[in-house]
Amino acid sequence: MRALVTGASGFVGRFLVAALRRQGDDVLACGGPHDARSDFFPIDLGDSDSLRAALEAARPSVVFHLAAQTFVPDSLRSPIESFETNALGSARLAEAVRAYGGDPSPRIVFASSAEVYGARDRSEYPLRESLDLRPANPYGASKAAAEAFLLSGARSLGLDVVVARAFNHIGPNQSERFVVASLATQLARIAGGGEPQMYVGSLSSARDFLDVRDVVEAYLALARRGEGAQVYNVCSGRAVTIRDVLRELISIARVPVEVREDPQRMRATEIPLSVGSSEKLREATGWQPTITLDRSLRDVYAAALATLSS
Repeated sequence: MRALVTGASGFVGRFLVAALRRQGDDVLACGGPHDARSDFFPIDLGDSDSLRAALEAARPSVVFHLAAQTFVPDSLRSPIESFETNALGSARLAEAVRAYGGDPSPRIVFASSAEVYGARDRSEYPLRESLDLRPANPYGASKAAAEAFLLSGARSLGLDVVVARAFNHIGPNQSERFVVASLATQLARIAGGGEPQMYVGSLSSARDFLDVRDVVEAYLALARRGEGAQVYNVCSGRAVTIRDVLRELISIARVPVEVREDPQRMRATEIPLSVGSSEKLREATGWQPTITLDRSLRDVYAAALATLSS
């Protein structure tokens, strides 16, 4: 496989590039125009020339499109910027792939999000790909718009597109802006002698957590065996409350803590439950998650400890 990876400097991108290289694939790892590392090929989703240059350099059989604005609160502060990056940037990439051509044309594996589903009635869970989309925030709306453009390109412009609709993923060295990484980092600071207070948002929300390494394996499976112009949920199929995740992390850390609610961490558009069905993905590719939530949380906490001690 010859792969081009956008967003290679991001959380999932780093794991994906490493997995591709382990199996001997040729990879062009693309970062944003402001990435400091020189080993990333610079692209800008607002600059079609940079996208065409990356395609010419990589000559890929697969384009893994991970580059995005990924943090929901950022989309609430800057909705137009999120739409520009996630929707219009994806459209520019698709047009660059179409102009590049190739024989066959490179497959685009697009990393979408379960945020496109929005809040649902309890009877609709687990969420399936056939549901209509009801995004509840600008981030979800931007991903839904990108999906619509890419899938329309598959139907009318000859693009080979597979949409990977990922649910919440976690793993070592994720940004502490995200809830599980934040909880682990706070516990690591306490274990290192910090004050024993933890600050949390809503603990009642339930999420479908999947380890980033299993997410990457799903993307690789879809690149090889996914059906074009189709959408696949990438998820565990199990909902876990943030409260239960916190309890497990405290048990792993073995430190006394005082948990305090922080109004700044509460989201006005919080979705109380998100859990999906991965049946379609499993039937199409044979993919199965292999990393338990317990192992994933232990790895997240270990990485937080290592980061603080380095």
